[in-house]
Amino acid sequence: MQIESFIQRLTPLGDHANAPLGERRRLYDALHAEHRPTDPEGMQVDDDIVAGVAVRRFLPARPLSECIVYVHGGGWNLGSPRSHHGITADLAERLEREVISVDYRLLPEAHYAEALDDCRMVVEALDPVAVIGDSAGGRLALDMAGTSQWKGMLGVIYPVVGTPTPTNLGADAPLLSRADILSLWEMAADDVPALDPHHPPVTLIEALAVEHDPLTRPLEQAIERWRAAGAAVGYRCAPNMVHSALHGHAELPDMAAAWQDFCQAMHKRLGDA
Repeated sequence: MQIESFIQRLTPLGDHANAPLGERRRLYDALHAEHRPTDPEGMQVDDDIVAGVAVRRFLPARPLSECIVYVHGGGWNLGSPRSHHGITADLAERLEREVISVDYRLLPEAHYAEALDDCRMVVEALDPVAVIGDSAGGRLALDMAGTSQWKGMLGVIYPVVGTPTPTNLGADAPLLSRADILSLWEMAADDVPALDPHHPPVTLIEALAVEHDPLTRPLEQAIERWRAAGAAVGYRCAPNMVHSALHGHAELPDMAAAWQDFCQAMHKRLGDA
């Protein structure tokens, strides 16, 4: 598949930008469910409750002992373990570990602090070897690590880092504009914890970005700061790709290559830990 076809597939989300939030959530989940790959052979998927929070568990056929927690994206107001099912099932297979996807409370019904509490409670109950999050979920993963006693490994995929402003974001790109980011940030900003941007939340981080995304520039700047502070940070940027392209990891060659590299790096570091 070409990236233009992938972008066209997701244009209904933009076409329904003014629809009721419940309708947009159903559309978001349905669009990603419609094209998700078949679960790997032997994968066991179960919905569960951990520390009072709904989760979806992905158990590969031959798992290693440690588990991983996944925090989905969707701008803090969309998304669920259902929308990201294809990503987390593939992640569990590649990392050979159970992946627990957090169904955290969404904004605006909940505050950002409550969504963060949901993630923190699951992580503290399970003590996973790693926490991985994409986009808005990547920011929740970073803030969770910076405000808890857990100090495992972090994986972040085109996350929101720092305080987004018109001057520090990169150029607009298909599927995500600077205005989109600033609007979503305004909804969450009052409850985002104030953490030192020069202090890495953990010492081991793997990061994945895409070429055409306003969030890539601030992520690369954050990585420079984290490395200067002593963190070991792996980084790769998928050429030609756009925000949300992780949902097309099975169909987009450039995304597939970057995703494979990210997962292999995570697997190796977890094996060396």
